[in-house]
Amino acid sequence: MNLLITGGTGFIGRALSKHFSSLEHHVYILTRRAVISHQSQYIHYVQWLTDRRSPLHQLPPIDVVINLAGAPIYDERWTESKKKEILKSRLHATKALIHLLENMPKKPFLLISASSVGYYGASRTQMFTEESSFDGSEFLADVSYRWEKEAMRAEQLGIRTVLARFGLVLDANDGVLPKLLLPYRYFIGGTIGSGKQWVSWIHIDDLVRLIDFIIKHPYLEGPINVTAPSPVKMKEFGQTIGKVMKRPHWLIFPAFILKLIFGEISELFIKGQKVMPKKALTASFVYQYPSLEEALKSLLN
Repeated sequence: MNLLITGGTGFIGRALSKHFSSLEHHVYILTRRAVISHQSQYIHYVQWLTDRRSPLHQLPPIDVVINLAGAPIYDERWTESKKKEILKSRLHATKALIHLLENMPKKPFLLISASSVGYYGASRTQMFTEESSFDGSEFLADVSYRWEKEAMRAEQLGIRTVLARFGLVLDANDGVLPKLLLPYRYFIGGTIGSGKQWVSWIHIDDLVRLIDFIIKHPYLEGPINVTAPSPVKMKEFGQTIGKVMKRPHWLIFPAFILKLIFGEISELFIKGQKVMPKKALTASFVYQYPSLEEALKSLLN
């Protein structure tokens, strides 16, 4: 099988590339970088989004496309310019990808395009599934909506399209988890905000396995929540980190202090949403790490 990945040099892209190349599938990663030194037998880097060349003539017939491209969300404060970059980078890359698909003589059978559970907006009381409606009152909800709308144009090309709405992806070395672990390493861990806000998370290995599962099950399409079946409240999330790391969980980090330090991005941890992966569970996907404690023990040990 030939897979095409945008955003393949990010931590989710790297995990997917490692998985599929280990199964001897060929993975073609679209990148802006002109030269990538670590080409391998099954991982190939192809330059795109430049004025000099189109990747089309460098690609074989592609079976599956995974669209992850976009500026990082957690790396810095959300200034107005940063927010424009987050949105523009996703729309620009997805538009370019759709254009590429339009020009492929043989179309892929599947496009999996990343999105976010931020699509649903925040709530402490409501539970969200793929059937829940869009809440456009927040920045990430608007980004997710517009990103998904652009990706859904692939359906007009006869391509099965999945909108993978990622929760908080837990990885030992990348993403937001190392930042959350840092206070506990210095024995100053504690509850963020009220502690009553929900955290919808997934272990990176289960994310990879669910993407593989989606590829193999052609009846899965449209939005799919890529989260574990056991969201937890922020207080429990922190307590579980402390338990696994054998560190105290005793401080409180009030919301106003977080906003003062991190700005608008702090709302990702202050508000939260309870998201259930209804489609994955209905399709009988089996999670390797269904509980947070199991997931953290796997990552930290």
